Amino acid sequence: MTPQDASQAAADICALAPVVPVLVVDDASIAEELAKALVAGGLPALEVTLRTPAALDVIREMAKVAGGVVGAGTLLTPKDVENAKAAGATFGVSPGATDKLLDACEANDLPLLPGIATSSEAMRLLERGYWVQKFFPAEANGGAAALKGIGGPIPQVKFCPTGGVSLKNAPDYLSLSNTLCVGGSWVAPKNLIDARDWAGITAIAAEAAKLSRS
Repeated sequence: MTPQDASQAAADICALAPVVPVLVVDDASIAEELAKALVAGGLPALEVTLRTPAALDVIREMAKVAGGVVGAGTLLTPKDVENAKAAGATFGVSPGATDKLLDACEANDLPLLPGIATSSEAMRLLERGYWVQKFFPAEANGGAAALKGIGGPIPQVKFCPTGGVSLKNAPDYLSLSNTLCVGGSWVAPKNLIDARDWAGITAIAAEAAKLSRS
């Protein structure tokens, strides 16, 4: 997979909904119900972060849900890429980007949303062919104002800002011409997951799915 093809695939995934849920799930037994709740609310693209021992099993379970598009977040190494692909992930997300990680994603035909925090990082990825990127951590790096500033001289790069994004500030990002969607964990709060309140999560997802984009 070429970087250009990877970015087009990432753009298609970002176009599915204004918000990509960023999920940290400890228990694979609830993964399918959680995915169904989010998809029912209108958020089909799901990022399962590889931050728990159960993450790969969670991806396997979520991949069974009709209408969902499941990806793996927190990809750091080529082995992460291989494991995620084997588990059924159809896209990947990383906090940053290294040549080894990019090589692995391209070799394994796994579309990647690579993370950047600076203009130089965005330029380097663009030089390689990645025109869809993740701005991370968004709020810590200056928020929507910073992303707007990056977009001035580098308008050809489009972003999914993640990190500190909430229902309150998501519209600030989504109003920007260089934002395709946002990533957020608020759509699946831990207290509702622990309570198995799938209807509550569907309601939050539905609210997020109604956010307007530029």
